[in-house]
Amino acid sequence: MTQFTVPTRDQVSEGNQAIFDNLNKALGFVPNLYAYYAKNETALGDYLALQNRKSTLKAKEREVINLVTSQINGCEYCQSAHTALGKMNGFTDDQILGLRAGSAAFDSKLDALVKFTASVVENKGNATQETKDAFFAAGYTEANMIDVVIVVGDKVISNYVHNLTGFAIDFPIAPALEEAAV
Repeated sequence: MTQFTVPTRDQVSEGNQAIFDNLNKALGFVPNLYAYYAKNETALGDYLALQNRKSTLKAKEREVINLVTSQINGCEYCQSAHTALGKMNGFTDDQILGLRAGSAAFDSKLDALVKFTASVVENKGNATQETKDAFFAAGYTEANMIDVVIVVGDKVISNYVHNLTGFAIDFPIAPALEEAAV
């Protein structure tokens, strides 16, 4: 069986070492997902540029998209990372579990975003007319729709990399929805 390892700072290029140093300053550590990208000369910088681009969506809305996409794609790493980030953005544990389960009963606009995102991911971009109509009726714009797709794309990249490799999760493990419902 192929084993995938996360590189340390001294195992990556000088350019990636500089990014590791910046991540350490900003976050206090280099998340394993980011470190893994550094096995490729340009992937870490490219991914961070995509992730940190300006957006028409608020941070809380981006976390909704991250949580929904990661749940649908079965990525435990990203579910865990975005559970922590969701809390930092003001969501409660119960709200995060609800988002991952496909609902934002606490906020009708975010609920439209949850359902639209789920439809986009599940249908490979062919969201249902009902979820598109609800998304726009909730006040979202075509510019927002483009940003939703970009955030979904960003998260699919991470989901797939972790699902392929299974390296260690370095965030508190998000509870499985089945466990949380018990």
